[in-house]
Amino acid sequence: MEENGSNGNAEIPRLRELAEFRFHLRQFLSFSDVSSEKHGIQAQQYQLLQVVAAAPHDLAASVSYLADRMILRHNSAVELVDRAERAGLVRRHRDERDLRRTIIKLTPNGERLLRSLVAEHVTELERLGDRISIRFARSNKRASFPVKVRAALSFSKSDPPGVAYLSRGYVTRACTQS
Repeated sequence: MEENGSNGNAEIPRLRELAEFRFHLRQFLSFSDVSSEKHGIQAQQYQLLQVVAAAPHDLAASVSYLADRMILRHNSAVELVDRAERAGLVRRHRDERDLRRTIIKLTPNGERLLRSLVAEHVTELERLGDRISIRFARSNKRASFPVKVRAALSFSKSDPPGVAYLSRGYVTRACTQS
């Protein structure tokens, strides 16, 4: 087989755009890790705070809900809630409608920390701007997959502004606005 001097990617459509998007997404996730650690918590605890605070009013933040939204096994979500509770970030409450279920709520300390981290993350997303979006070469339109900065800043009218559901290596909620 004859080599033509390329990196082998010349015939793969959109590879460069996708690789560039992944690079900037990983930069953002790295920023998130460092930012969380500067505030004295793990990145996964910050993600937990986001999911708890952004849970729809009609859907309480149970451990099962958290495990689903964070793509964790139930026992891993329980351990994460245990650590966050020991750190004074969240507290457990019995679900009044189903006594078998525990609802997770933010403490005032957890809410203060979340507000500070969200503000930092929104600033970073604004700094990254168009670099954290992907452009389809054929249509020259912004793609709704995987994320647009505007959509990441607020997913729907019911979500608090600035709550981006970006987690380690994946977007945990589909964008609903452009």
